[in-house]
Amino acid sequence: MKQFAAEDVWHGLTMREYDVLYTLSKCPEPIRPAELNRHVLLTQPALSRMVDRLVERGFVQRTRDPHDGRGVRLSLTAEGRARQRRVGGRHAVGVARALTGALTDDELHALEQICGKLADTTNRKQL
Repeated sequence: MKQFAAEDVWHGLTMREYDVLYTLSKCPEPIRPAELNRHVLLTQPALSRMVDRLVERGFVQRTRDPHDGRGVRLSLTAEGRARQRRVGGRHAVGVARALTGALTDDELHALEQICGKLADTTNRKQL
């Protein structure tokens, strides 16, 4: 993680901020803060403060929850989506470089199978 954090790809974001933008980019519709909290490694108070900062910077927007007038939902703004894509592409290159440098082709194939299985299990639990 330190190696990834040290790379010059973040363009003013921290890795944790990028994680929030990445998570929101994978959501087909705005989500509640509690849903976001289940997918990032931050405490609820830390996530709330981070979301406040990302809203102030124009990367995340809050909208009223149509099913709960007291609740809010979070989504990326156009600027947030563009920043996530720009940073994400560069970050993916660094991750690929780290993996291909450390693993053989057989190990990469095994890792791909394991990750697919874990993703399937996670998706089933969320349904």
